[in-house]
Amino acid sequence: MIKNRIDVITMGCSKNLIDSERIIRRLESKGYEAVHNPENPEGEYVVVNTCGFIADAKEESIEMILDLSSLKDEGKIGKIVAMGCLTQRYHDDLNEELPEIDVMLGKFDWNRFVDELPDLTKSSKPKDWEREITTPPHSAYLKISEGCNRFCAFCAIPLITGRHKSRSIDEIIEETQALVAKGVKEFNVIAQDLSSYGLDLYGEHKLAELIDRMADVKGVEWIRLHYAYPSDFPYDVLDVMARRDNVCKYMDIALQHISDTVLTNMRRHISGKETLDLIAEMRRRVPGIKIRTTLMVGFPGEGEEEFNELLEFVKTQKIDRMGAFAYSEEDDTWAAKNLEDIVPEEEKQRRLDLLMQAQEEVYEEKNRDMIGKEVRLIVDEIDGDTRICRSQWDSPEVDMNYYVTGSDAKPGDFIMARVTGDELFEYYAEAL
Repeated sequence: MIKNRIDVITMGCSKNLIDSERIIRRLESKGYEAVHNPENPEGEYVVVNTCGFIADAKEESIEMILDLSSLKDEGKIGKIVAMGCLTQRYHDDLNEELPEIDVMLGKFDWNRFVDELPDLTKSSKPKDWEREITTPPHSAYLKISEGCNRFCAFCAIPLITGRHKSRSIDEIIEETQALVAKGVKEFNVIAQDLSSYGLDLYGEHKLAELIDRMADVKGVEWIRLHYAYPSDFPYDVLDVMARRDNVCKYMDIALQHISDTVLTNMRRHISGKETLDLIAEMRRRVPGIKIRTTLMVGFPGEGEEEFNELLEFVKTQKIDRMGAFAYSEEDDTWAAKNLEDIVPEEEKQRRLDLLMQAQEEVYEEKNRDMIGKEVRLIVDEIDGDTRICRSQWDSPEVDMNYYVTGSDAKPGDFIMARVTGDELFEYYAEAL
């Protein structure tokens, strides 16, 4: 165990990662060595930023805490601090079931732990949004709001994070400028619900204005949007995307389903036709846009007819990037209280497999269309003589990588390359 060292382990999504980065900045300002996701935890404290979104994520967070408790018993680490979504939602249960946790925090009160630590430097306290970037220095996530007002039938996020709360445009621009000064070029803008940005603070949609102002900041090369909501979508952001060269032609929007029956049961407040109209309008207003979405199979009300409608949607709409998962009942959600989970697990898996097989055919078709195309790429890593890159249409960790030869560019540089080959989730290219 190393005195005055604090290890921070992030479970779950990139929104959690930002919270961890803020903790690390505060710890370092007080004179502590803060290590993110260490291979060998050795800290006086180990902070686990937990995820509580779905069953698998909860299990991973609990297993991490149990693994750390073994290290604590061996004297390799000090105290275990648990925070984040899982502890926010199941605070009392975890207090009883996991006595291994020494300090239990929620998602929004982690400052209490940091504030109670002895100050080793007596330096000034950072602003709430200041953080130590743990991603590659040219790329960062930027969270513009917290919470969600949608209350979809299957989702526990509003139960964890509370109502939607936007950050001010001025504060976000200030953070953007500070990150640019540190060398960040790519901004992956995230929120649980981008579509509602500004409604609580300004009384109207403000996503388009925010992105337009971010695009004005000198040094911002790419802005990419994640987690829009299809109902009450702010169409004016598409006009900003079409007009501004540094706003990526990319929209991450979880559609979940296309059947009216299932969408109604999900409480999504949108119909299948309205969903199709939204996709068509995105493609009309922003030529060349690539859409990423998430779909769900096996939700109550999805019979064979509704699933086949979803399968046909995947085959005909040819969404550029798609993830899918099988429905699992979440405690205290509307669906858990009001709908019976009647689709057998093996049938859910069968449907999921069919859906992903259909999407693989879409990928293969779109990949063929990319051969010979010239694309602007950002270099993420160097592997021998190969540069591992991404395009404006590819978000870190979840989308396509380009393996480029014939370049001596450094991470963070932009290069032009011609696509020469492909596999399912990656391209091969030669630098121009």
